[in-house]
Amino acid sequence: MSQPLEGVVVLDLSRVLAGPWAGQLLADLGARVIKLEHPVRGDDTRGWGPPWLEGEPDVERLAAYYLCANRGKQSLTVDIATEDGQALVHRLAAGADILLENFKVGGLARYGLDAASLRERNPRLIVCSVTGFGQDGPYAHRAGYDFMIQAMGGLMSLSGEPGGMPMKTGVAITDVMTGLYATIGVLAALQERSRTGTGRHIDVALLDVQVATLANQALNALVTGTSPERHGNAHPNIVPYQAFACADGHLVLTVGNDAQFARLADLLGHPEWAEDPAYATNAARVGNREGLVPMIQALLMDRGRDDWLTQLEAHGIPAGPINTLTEVFDDPQVQHRGLRRTLRRDGQVVPQVANPLRFDGEPVTSDIAPPHLGQDSDAILAEMGLTPEDIARLRRAGVVR
Repeated sequence: MSQPLEGVVVLDLSRVLAGPWAGQLLADLGARVIKLEHPVRGDDTRGWGPPWLEGEPDVERLAAYYLCANRGKQSLTVDIATEDGQALVHRLAAGADILLENFKVGGLARYGLDAASLRERNPRLIVCSVTGFGQDGPYAHRAGYDFMIQAMGGLMSLSGEPGGMPMKTGVAITDVMTGLYATIGVLAALQERSRTGTGRHIDVALLDVQVATLANQALNALVTGTSPERHGNAHPNIVPYQAFACADGHLVLTVGNDAQFARLADLLGHPEWAEDPAYATNAARVGNREGLVPMIQALLMDRGRDDWLTQLEAHGIPAGPINTLTEVFDDPQVQHRGLRRTLRRDGQVVPQVANPLRFDGEPVTSDIAPPHLGQDSDAILAEMGLTPEDIARLRRAGVVR
């Protein structure tokens, strides 16, 4: 099956998670993604372990963190602080469609590799710059990391138990969402370029993404003029929509409308709740959650989690278990959908999580394992027309590895 981005060439100068996540998505969709890394350090996340994927003694061990965002790419090492390295990037960019980078604002301009310089030679090039705070503004010069942005962008103020410490999410969700927005911007620019013949410089910032994805909570604040409070595992706008304890574990109950609540009330042996003005509508339940939720909690303690989940499903009431990650990958639906993938490289087994997109029923996850540092350098440089002598000279000078 042909892939949507077949023939598209991406230079990925980004590191850590947000930019590489976008690069991996583009690779899954069929683009050729060349990951440009420093010859010695490489991507920071190569060293963000343990845990590690161990290989043969003479093979680079790879951090699990690095493996999550670099599938489908080739690795070319280039020291862009050198003139030879800058010349190589210019040559690559002249024939590329997209360049992803997450240097500090102005960082690439020092090397003549900023968007304006690269697009002067290749006006069709789409440059996507991922930063903490954007290309302008009073914070533009600052570095940005997911944890800090979750704090500054309000997400942590919404997470955690009432009265407890504000909490970050268990995944660097701002980085992941920024990678998704970067991908959307790049795909939109590709579509526009098919009409105009000209690329774009896309500016996407972690703080902007964090604020934009506050969703209903942002509007709760803007409509009322008051900052939402933390509700732990409860929902600020829907009741009952939270975690509950059962006799032997926990489940999440997500009652999304009044008809579902009526069925829940019947299952719990209190059909009268559905007619009670204090609970009949979601607005009433939100206003009276302090009375309703403890009653539901007391009843759920009478049975085990799985027993309740069976009954809830039979009554058409949305609910689910709170799984650990090992339980997630053992789940029959997750297994059926093929979300756990195994790639192989030189006899080494490399676990992956599948891209959730399917086109005409076919998955789009790349079958190329995340690359070792510089594993494709010789092949790419030779493809660019460099001779073995040229490559050897650049390697001796430390420009490539």
